[in-house]
Amino acid sequence: MPTTLIAPRVVLMGPPGAGKSSVGAALAELLGERLRDTDADIEASQGTTVAEIFVDRGEAHFRELEVAAVGRALEEHSGVLSLGGGAPLAAATQSALRSYQASGGTVVFLDVSLTAVVPRVGLNATRPLLLGNPRQQWLALMAARRPIYEEFATMTVLTDDRKPRDIAREIAAAVAGVSS
Repeated sequence: MPTTLIAPRVVLMGPPGAGKSSVGAALAELLGERLRDTDADIEASQGTTVAEIFVDRGEAHFRELEVAAVGRALEEHSGVLSLGGGAPLAAATQSALRSYQASGGTVVFLDVSLTAVVPRVGLNATRPLLLGNPRQQWLALMAARRPIYEEFATMTVLTDDRKPRDIAREIAAAVAGVSS
């Protein structure tokens, strides 16, 4: 008997402040699916926040947890999956995303400009990689991450000055157009 591959309906990725959580929630609702967030999975499994993991155990430890969380979610979750902003940087995650794409999966890069992201992220201490000068940190993150986001995206949506529900409608329409 053939096994049925469980895969997310849609995977969302993008930098801090792009709207992965809010768009993900709206998209899951529109598609009648559950939202799963790999950062939330890590927090639940570790019993602490992502920021505290960074401080207490370091970024390398967090990235190990993240690779495992993304791998599990890509195998187990059939709804909308939101990846942490840095998740696509890991080679193991890139390999998993390639397999997901090869099976027809939809990976959406939620893009955002610095002008639009500043009011969203501000001086948010819960975003450990943006401590210090958030604008400069965000620009540096995007310089390193944009090529990776673009490489793995099957769809890119600019979130500047848009409501999460409107963005979710655009993605849902695209997904409905390619799925049966």
